Amino acid sequence: MKNMRLEAIILSVGLAVTGYFIKTGLDRFSGGSRVVNVKGLAEMEVPADKVIWPLMYKELGNDLPSLYNKIKETNKAIVDFLKQKGITDEEITINAPEITDKQADRYDNALQLYRYQVTAIITVTSDKVDLIRKLINEQSELLKQGIAIINGDYRCNVQFEYTSLNKIKPQMIEEATKNARIAAEKFAKDSESELGPIKRAYQGQFSIEDRDANTPYIKRVRIVSTIDYSLED
Repeated sequence: MKNMRLEAIILSVGLAVTGYFIKTGLDRFSGGSRVVNVKGLAEMEVPADKVIWPLMYKELGNDLPSLYNKIKETNKAIVDFLKQKGITDEEITINAPEITDKQADRYDNALQLYRYQVTAIITVTSDKVDLIRKLINEQSELLKQGIAIINGDYRCNVQFEYTSLNKIKPQMIEEATKNARIAAEKFAKDSESELGPIKRAYQGQFSIEDRDANTPYIKRVRIVSTIDYSLED
């Protein structure tokens, strides 16, 4: 009889303790902070503010001194053309010519009319993007002087860049944050809650890419911010 009474007491105490912990857990759950995770997107289209324009041409011959003189003459003609159009010396880089000796290629047994092939590249680096775009269309003027600029080689691709990201960063971060808050407020409203303060925020990485393949001189800047807001009843 005493054993049964002791067991009953132990059982009652166990149930009371279990109930206490369950209640405490529920209280903590109902009173704990809830969080909504949202993302805010900001995009902006901007014109490129830097351009790198390689002008490549090739010369063939059997006499290196003659080829050297020809390259020197052609480089001068290209530089004169650029300067007449408004490009400065500081924006022009003349690269060292690349010389290929076809007779030195033991894997090429084909009969070669010319022994040497010289590749020359003059690079224009400028912030005059609109002017360079115009000159690219006018480079055919060099054909009148017997200068054929090569297109299609990966080394002569024109590169357009946007270098003024710091100028638009604050505006874009503000817009991304605002868009994230709009999404959080909608979530809070749908869940019959009140939107609380920001618990943590992740700015995200800026990306800059061409708007499309046909307009590489127009860039799309993009950022996605991730923000955690607390929800309150």
